[in-house]
Amino acid sequence: MARGDFRFSYDKRVRYAEIDAQAVVFNARYLDYVDIGLTEYWREMGIHTLPGPDMVDFQVVKAVVEYKRSIVFDEVIAICMRTSRIGRSSIHTTYEIHGPGGEDLRASGEMIHVHVSPDYSTSQPIPDWVVARIEQFEGRTLRQMEFSA
Repeated sequence: MARGDFRFSYDKRVRYAEIDAQAVVFNARYLDYVDIGLTEYWREMGIHTLPGPDMVDFQVVKAVVEYKRSIVFDEVIAICMRTSRIGRSSIHTTYEIHGPGGEDLRASGEMIHVHVSPDYSTSQPIPDWVVARIEQFEGRTLRQMEFSA
């Protein structure tokens, strides 16, 4: 997917603590980067996952990382996020991580989150206001009821 297909990206500089003995970003950190990107993506849309009147709570049920090229210390990476579809209780997010200069793809993948009850015991329908904000931001219809968790 071209970087221009993403309406949201977040720049982050790689810190020394994120690299391994080979002087490249440790593989598990890629999911940290996706979490940072997703938090900022949802913040941009006014979707908050911390306690408050509009709180929604999601749990990861699937995380895929496809490593393309190493990320190294002190690079500024762009974490690009987009929602690919929304089910009854699940949100499917596609992401890419690019190095400096735009189309320098370093990793890509997908995350699937499920909206959960306050006691985390069952999945819950995603509130209509959350779906509306994501669809408005992305500029397209994303809810597909046949895709649910």
